[in-house]
Amino acid sequence: MIQSKILTLLSDFGDHDVYVGVMKGVIAQINPNLTLIDLTHQIPPQNIAAARFCLMNAYNYFPKGTVHLAVVDPGVGSQRRAIALKLEQGYLVGPDNGIFSGITSKNQILAAVELTNLNFWSTSQPSSTFHGRDIFAPVAAHLASGVNLQELGREINPETLVKLDIAECRETTNGVVGCIQYIDHFGNLVSNIPASYVKDKSWCVQMKDLSIPGYAAYSDVQIGEALALVGSHGWVEIAINSGNAEIQLQINWQDELEVIIAA
Repeated sequence: MIQSKILTLLSDFGDHDVYVGVMKGVIAQINPNLTLIDLTHQIPPQNIAAARFCLMNAYNYFPKGTVHLAVVDPGVGSQRRAIALKLEQGYLVGPDNGIFSGITSKNQILAAVELTNLNFWSTSQPSSTFHGRDIFAPVAAHLASGVNLQELGREINPETLVKLDIAECRETTNGVVGCIQYIDHFGNLVSNIPASYVKDKSWCVQMKDLSIPGYAAYSDVQIGEALALVGSHGWVEIAINSGNAEIQLQINWQDELEVIIAA
């Protein structure tokens, strides 16, 4: 009997079209006993950085052996590789475009393969626009059903995998400089500055012509007022109590900010 395992799905497909449902249908044809969990299908179109962030922050909350299927793939149909990775906690399946680089920056890659074995694809002539259906979904289903990673294709050197160019935060004489690495559904602006820099300190964020004080919770300021705090994901973020910081403050992805630590 096929063992039931968890297979997560993440994409930028949204819920207006049938793309997500079709991928689930392909998976069910291979193994209807798998437990499918949708991480999100609302990644902004072609935004690999957002997908990287969401995967990185979800990865540790799943049991060992989980397979994570991620399809945000602006390079579909090009020469970019289709890959599967084995890590201590589980597996990653998707395009080699940096989407997994957040996870792999914190976790060792035990093995990596390029998906060249057509026996595990849905078709030997995949669509040039929908590898999620024809390659990634069937491969992830087979992997979650117990197929060995090495059977899926030729082994590749993990050092050759694409890494997304996300600037690292850097310390300054007054604190630390970083950038906005993610904007969530509420318009909260999530930086790439870890909570460790501000723990048990008095601090504020300077960005453009703004100075935004650091607090512990949204409710520490009046409704409509801006604040900086550490989000549940463990990164410094800028928010508006009961509002949308992205819209109100006109701040975008990759904009620079500085956390100032009080002397």
